[in-house]
Amino acid sequence: MPTVLVVEDERDIRELLRRYLERAGFFALTTPSGAEALTLLSAADLVILDLGLPDIDGTDILREIHALGTLPVIVLTARSTTEDRIHGLELGADDYVTKPFSPAEVVLRVQAVLHRHSGVPAEAGPVSYGDGRLRIDEGSHQAWLDGLLLDLTPTEWGLLAAVATAPGRVYSRYELVNRVRGYEYAGYERTIDSHIKNLRRKLGATGADVVQTVLGVGYRLGLTQDRP
Repeated sequence: MPTVLVVEDERDIRELLRRYLERAGFFALTTPSGAEALTLLSAADLVILDLGLPDIDGTDILREIHALGTLPVIVLTARSTTEDRIHGLELGADDYVTKPFSPAEVVLRVQAVLHRHSGVPAEAGPVSYGDGRLRIDEGSHQAWLDGLLLDLTPTEWGLLAAVATAPGRVYSRYELVNRVRGYEYAGYERTIDSHIKNLRRKLGATGADVVQTVLGVGYRLGLTQDRP
């Protein structure tokens, strides 16, 4: 179980990332302090580093990490200019995520960076469900049902990919908002039903069986994942 160190001074963001990382199978260490982060580096396989820390500038921590060796770092920051991105990458960051962000995307970036550093190629190609009825390709953001390519909006794609992460697991509307739109879209929860309705329409006559409603709870994928 790889260990991810989350260095972020905003508690809500820190806890949100911790939950998503643990759900994805990682062990998460969290701290709001740059000074404490430096003492925890030896326990981490990857660091998610906010550059805007209150005690130590994140770029100084990034330099320290880079000097230690090959510990991968994903920078998480509100500094979004091209110059900021270039500077962060020059200092040794493996990836650069700007706020606001989707926690599900951050988890995917963590997985990709760890794959690159382990020398193991990332899993390629579509994953199939329901004896091949549904196929989802994370790399190309495409999905097919009964052999037909689905014309999905980014939000519809995100919802389908989210429920397919753990087939049969029920996701609340709040969880789906956070997976698809990011933590800053808390007020977006009331519109999820409309997007699910549109997604089901594009899935055709069996749409309600593919993405199922669990009354009073949320939604789940109604197909099981096929074995490789």
